[in-house]
Amino acid sequence: MTRPLDGLLVADFSRVLAGPLATSMLADLGARVIKVERPGSGDDTRSWGPPWTGPSGSSSSYFECANRSKESIALDLDDPGDLAVAQRLAARADVLVENFRDGTLARRGLDHATLRQVNPRLVYCSVTGFGSAGGADLPGYDFLVQAVGGLMSITGDADGAPTKVGVALVDVLTGKDAVIGILAALAERERSGRGQRVEVNLLSSLLGSLANQASSYLTTGEAPVRMGNQHPSIAPYETLRCKDDLLAVCCGNDAQFRRLCAVLGAPDLVDDERFATNPARVAHRTELVPALEARLSVETAAEWAVRLTAGGVAAGRVGDVADGFALAEALGLDPVVPVPGAAPQVRHPVRYERSPVTHYAASPRLGQHGDEIRRWLEEEASP
Repeated sequence: MTRPLDGLLVADFSRVLAGPLATSMLADLGARVIKVERPGSGDDTRSWGPPWTGPSGSSSSYFECANRSKESIALDLDDPGDLAVAQRLAARADVLVENFRDGTLARRGLDHATLRQVNPRLVYCSVTGFGSAGGADLPGYDFLVQAVGGLMSITGDADGAPTKVGVALVDVLTGKDAVIGILAALAERERSGRGQRVEVNLLSSLLGSLANQASSYLTTGEAPVRMGNQHPSIAPYETLRCKDDLLAVCCGNDAQFRRLCAVLGAPDLVDDERFATNPARVAHRTELVPALEARLSVETAAEWAVRLTAGGVAAGRVGDVADGFALAEALGLDPVVPVPGAAPQVRHPVRYERSPVTHYAASPRLGQHGDEIRRWLEEEASP
């Protein structure tokens, strides 16, 4: 059974997370991904631990989350022989992904302007922190972009400090944007026969993901503020305290609020003009939340989750990552896949009717496939 991207060759010159996540998804979809790494140390994330994985702790779980099903070749781009290998790989590739500082690859003949002369069908994806104009020289780290891009300012308790999201979310979003851009460019190539340069940057991906918060700012000119687990435009759409724990409750419309009150045995709240409509509930949230929590306090969060779900209200006990995997397993989503010779991995998130993702291979050891790749490139170059 073929996969969507079988036969596609990807030259992965990226490091850390956003770029490698993008190429990892392409590998899931069937592309052959050859990862170019620095001799001796490789991708920075190989040393980002604990937790450590592999034989005698030779790798890290951080590296493995973004580099499965790839091949690795160690190349010193300052060595003429190794650089020639890298250039041959780029000349053969359908897609090249890189996240080097501006000018670094141009000095080595691996920039888009040079490569399109020898490989006009190449889709060349550049991943940066702040774009290729005024921010070209700025270092791009997820945490930095969360800080300066505004995400931290709307994350955390209202009276607390700005807080980063608990995962490198901007890198993840940028990696997904890179995949979207690459696939769109490949689709356009089918019509035009030509590749093109695709650019993504962490700051633009962050701003593009702010959704209603960005729209609110652009509409009013006022920057959103931290509200903890509350929603600026919907109520109740937040965590509420039960007898023992927190419960996430989502009422996206008035009908759902009426169902919530019915399960709680609180018809008086429905009839109260302060809570009759969503705008009224948002305006009177400080009165609404204590009224709801007074009723929720008689039972546990788990008990309320069952009762509210049965009553047609979106609600669930606040769990941890283990709870999230357990829920996905219980729902038949099969979230974990075994990987031969490595720790289990998270399943590719998209399901395909005719071309499912079924192959998951361990992340490569540094330079593991170097000899094989060199021989292959030499054979391809032979008349």
